[in-house]
Amino acid sequence: MNTLIIKKFQLGLAAMFAALLMFTSCSQQPKTGDNEEAKSEKPKAAPEGVTLTQSQLDAVGIRLGSIEQKNLKSVVKASGQLEVPPQNKAEVTLLMGGVVNQVFVLEGQHVSKGQKLATIENNQLIQLQQDYMAALSSLSYAAKEYERQRELNEANAGTGKIYQQSQTALQNEQAKVSALSRQLRQVGVSPESAAHGRFITQIPVYAPISGTIGKIVIQTGSYAEPARPLMNIIDNSKVHCDLVVYEKDLFKVKAGQQVSFILTNQNNREITGKIYGVNQSFENESKAIIAHAVIEQAAKNNLIQGMYVSALIDVGKQEATAVPTEAVIKTGGKEYIYYLVRVAERSGAKEKSETDEEDTSGKSYVFEKAEVVTGVSDLGYTEIRLVKALPKDIKIVTKGAFYILSSENATGDEEE
Repeated sequence: MNTLIIKKFQLGLAAMFAALLMFTSCSQQPKTGDNEEAKSEKPKAAPEGVTLTQSQLDAVGIRLGSIEQKNLKSVVKASGQLEVPPQNKAEVTLLMGGVVNQVFVLEGQHVSKGQKLATIENNQLIQLQQDYMAALSSLSYAAKEYERQRELNEANAGTGKIYQQSQTALQNEQAKVSALSRQLRQVGVSPESAAHGRFITQIPVYAPISGTIGKIVIQTGSYAEPARPLMNIIDNSKVHCDLVVYEKDLFKVKAGQQVSFILTNQNNREITGKIYGVNQSFENESKAIIAHAVIEQAAKNNLIQGMYVSALIDVGKQEATAVPTEAVIKTGGKEYIYYLVRVAERSGAKEKSETDEEDTSGKSYVFEKAEVVTGVSDLGYTEIRLVKALPKDIKIVTKGAFYILSSENATGDEEE
């Protein structure tokens, strides 16, 4: 009896354990709806490149070619600003101060060298002219005394000491007259006029160079102090350019090289010039030197000191990896070229990795773009550097690349 009860109990436990396993297995299986939803959420593979038919290539004139090695003009990019040599700019100052009596020029006016700019009233000028007249009288007396003592000395009627004293006095008076004459000329007074008693009280101020009047800091009735600028004059016809050249390009830049300037503040107007000198010391701690370039026909270009420019210095020719300029397209702030990935049968049953020349209308062409960094442009070609390497014999789009870019953008809009 007990044995029968025990067997029934064991059978009951086995049944319960089997039911528990079945429930656990069912709970772990995903629902059919979940599987379908998960499958539908898998990302779609992005389309590879841009596919065009032979008729499309013919219609827009797309041409294929190769990346070439070209002997292109090599340039060094530099920037700087226009400067005027020190001999072509001047500050007008006085050796003797005074009250401004009259100003004859305006700011921005062109003046010639020696033109009268202003007059300064100074009473000390009268004293200087009086001293000059007195010195002339003393010189005349000293000259006569010297002649008298010379004649006596030659006749052995005088003493050698007095003769030497008269000679020294004459030399002193000559030096004094010469010094006062120079002082008068420095302040713009004619010594000849002062010698005849025609005294003036106004100091004339003359232009030291030809050029354009800059800032005028005086006015009628103001006091002009000695050695302080009254106005400045600048001759922009001799303007040149100081270009900043960095250490990596230092040994490429030499005197005599041609330069093309771009005036950034004048609608990118281009002018030309030539390097005439290169400094041999670095500017402060910048590890850069200054290259000086003369500008051709600077007077006719209306150039002003301080204008900023960008420049390309022609340093010769060098062999470079290049493609036709039309092959490079810009998008998204980067530059690209398109290359041919493969030629495929339009039916899709057969694909080729070679770029056969004997294309038929039954083929389609798959293109992808490669990012490049461009350099100089010359003779219709542009220097490039591939960001990622491509096979040497790869075919690139040399004409019509912009159409492929438009097709790619249109395809992207449709997918969105």
